[in-house]
Amino acid sequence: MRVAILGAGIAGLTAAHELAKAGYSVTVYEAAAQAGGLASGFRDEGWEWPLERFYHHLFTTDSAIRGLVEEIGYGDKLFFGRQITAQWWSGQPHTLQGGLESLRLPFGSVPVPAMVATALSVVSYPGLPFVDRIRMGVVSAYLKYLARDWRPLERSTAAEWSRRWMGETVYRKFVYPLLEGKFGPYADQVNMAWFWARLKTRSFLLGYFEGGFQGFVDALLAHVRQEGVQVELHTPISALAELPGGRWQVTAALTSDPSAQKTEEYDAVVSTGSPALLKRLVPQLPGDYLGQVQKLDSLGAVVMTIALRRRLTEGVYWMNMPKDEFPFLALVEHTNYLDSKHYGGDHLVYCGDYLEPSHEYFQLTHEELLQRFLPALKRVNPEFDPSWVRASWLHRELYAQPIVPVNHSRNVPALATPLPGLFWASMSQVYPWDRGTNFAVEIGQRVARELCKHDQMEIR
Repeated sequence: MRVAILGAGIAGLTAAHELAKAGYSVTVYEAAAQAGGLASGFRDEGWEWPLERFYHHLFTTDSAIRGLVEEIGYGDKLFFGRQITAQWWSGQPHTLQGGLESLRLPFGSVPVPAMVATALSVVSYPGLPFVDRIRMGVVSAYLKYLARDWRPLERSTAAEWSRRWMGETVYRKFVYPLLEGKFGPYADQVNMAWFWARLKTRSFLLGYFEGGFQGFVDALLAHVRQEGVQVELHTPISALAELPGGRWQVTAALTSDPSAQKTEEYDAVVSTGSPALLKRLVPQLPGDYLGQVQKLDSLGAVVMTIALRRRLTEGVYWMNMPKDEFPFLALVEHTNYLDSKHYGGDHLVYCGDYLEPSHEYFQLTHEELLQRFLPALKRVNPEFDPSWVRASWLHRELYAQPIVPVNHSRNVPALATPLPGLFWASMSQVYPWDRGTNFAVEIGQRVARELCKHDQMEIR
């Protein structure tokens, strides 16, 4: 059985790996010149390691990707370490206690259980009255360690639920800024299951790969090729056509010759792209399924990476920025977590945001956006001077963050479409979990199992 996979991101390559193990003949098509999708990287002259276009890391709880890393023999390249997270409050960063593993007492250090560490990381935040900090710490610990079923939570918005159980002050000063920063005008629509999943999957230690995520992707790409998978990079798909008997015709454009195309036939197709791509390639999807696809809203991502000659902050890796004060959501100083020696001594800072595709940041030039962001760096560090900037890179993606309203599980389309032989596996379907590399692996594994199941049913 021949299978075409559209997209050589982590989900597509994982599905290819699983299907190759099951004995299928697999071809992967990727429009970009390199594999990796949103986890792909770039490299500047003098850098030992490539850097992700969009900041990435793993959590210790990311079991799917950690299992795959071990399976392909890349486990010795994965490491975990501590990092410092901060919240901008009252004109300065306030460090949260991420990574707290012990309490220093007069008679020595004692271990801190994970649940207690979670609560301590919240109650230390001075932007809330003490009673509200305690309340929020207790509720956060409950969500992370005791609440196990997300289904009742998706019936309420995160705004409604947090107001009820954490209080109005916590909602206005802590929860709403997080939701508004991540989802913008959709903040009041996001359901509580998303908030629960975000707490559930986070860990104090963060993971990274020697050689970056591009190093892992390249290792996975080499592994699937060794398994017999054909991977066609720089080969966008221009058309999908149904054929008699449930087969599919895939037409790919040749970037080496824009006027040339090649056509292949397959028994099944797995698309791992956006809802917009699926609608464009397969407009004949049945109404019920297409209706679900059309209900899937999402935000894009805009990330400016700036190489500085000097360190910007004193060891802070991740800083949450209030959107009413700063022109971006997150300030991530990558080289406060990874040694700058891997990047030729550059101190690398990400300025990132999730925005509607119509936002002006998707139209502004690189230089225009850089000039918007630089004054914010001066606020973070008054000593900052534009002469510190050695280089900068701008990356934008229109499909980066699915929006999850109340009862969103009803909107999520099945991996197997109603059209025989056509499957769809995207970040919009990892719900209730948030998008990320771990769940890209998981959905790649799921769609491979689904395809195998349907194939076996047809054989019977």
